[in-house]
Amino acid sequence: MTFSPGGLATGIGSLPYTDPGQALPLIRENMPVIPHWPQLPQRGGVEGFVYQFLQPLVHFELLLMENDRAVFDDENPRWPERLTNFYTAYLAVEEKDLTALEYFALPREAAAGFYAFMEEMARDMGEALYLKGHLAGPLTVAFQLKDRRGRVAYYEDQLRDLVVKTLAAHAYWQARTLADLNRTPIIFVDEPAISVYGQFTYITITREMIKTDLNAIFHFIHQAGGLAGVHSCDAIDWSILCECDLDIINLDAYNFGPSLFVYARELRDFIERGGVIAWGIVPTSEKAFGEDAESLLLRWKELIRGLVERGIPAELLRRQSMITPACGTGLLALELAEHIYRLTRQVSERVREGAF
Repeated sequence: MTFSPGGLATGIGSLPYTDPGQALPLIRENMPVIPHWPQLPQRGGVEGFVYQFLQPLVHFELLLMENDRAVFDDENPRWPERLTNFYTAYLAVEEKDLTALEYFALPREAAAGFYAFMEEMARDMGEALYLKGHLAGPLTVAFQLKDRRGRVAYYEDQLRDLVVKTLAAHAYWQARTLADLNRTPIIFVDEPAISVYGQFTYITITREMIKTDLNAIFHFIHQAGGLAGVHSCDAIDWSILCECDLDIINLDAYNFGPSLFVYARELRDFIERGGVIAWGIVPTSEKAFGEDAESLLLRWKELIRGLVERGIPAELLRRQSMITPACGTGLLALELAEHIYRLTRQVSERVREGAF
């Protein structure tokens, strides 16, 4: 799929409202072409990743909630039977069984923003050409889950596989559901934990593990006709993502933009085959109050100049760029989050006008 956004704006996902009816106007005003559904963490723990994305594991009693903590119940005598039930449902999804796919849906009580977004967009699509969704990444999720003996799920092959397959099938459901509104879905996988790769305390984590797990999710997004992105808000080894079957790389460009320079050759290959860089150039901190569209545009131009000097054509970069906040805004003050969204729109408008 050809995707050349030329500076279009979107958001990462979270906003500090409790009522989705307040979040949607902000999104639609500032990101009209690529609006996203709002995740609302201020509504409480039910908006967390276990409730939103891992309910199939809870449904099949593989993952239990105990005192607000999720644990794999792998020592239960019924574990093999429950595994069989889960994999039966997953394999049915692979065969495009839409009844089985409903196991992997967002629960209404845990994703008020998603269902309000769907209803709003069904009534009035406005300028939207794409609809953006998001989910937590497998590395990030599996590092936060443990089994009965306290072992981290990511290091246990079976548990990691359960997490990856659950997220992949959910991504398929989310992309298909957004596509039902006759717009191309864009699904970002939020994967900040990718930054552990290369650290001496995580030497057993290989780039092939990361790529294999992410590509499993991207495959399902593409199967649904969507575009796949990864959001990571740290200075990571960007060559890993460049080697994936990925459409969009989203980074905190405000704080970590120069980290791209080391990987200019890999980035050029990625962009030349249609990849997009989503520049999180608007800081998601109090620093945003000290910035305006012109100051952020200058910062973005410096990053572009750095990549041009390393061999990536300027016009190609402009064509294959998006503008976003640096990260989600769900834990920020309302005034700050709203300011960040307005800045994102203003920078995007300047880029699209050709202020390059």
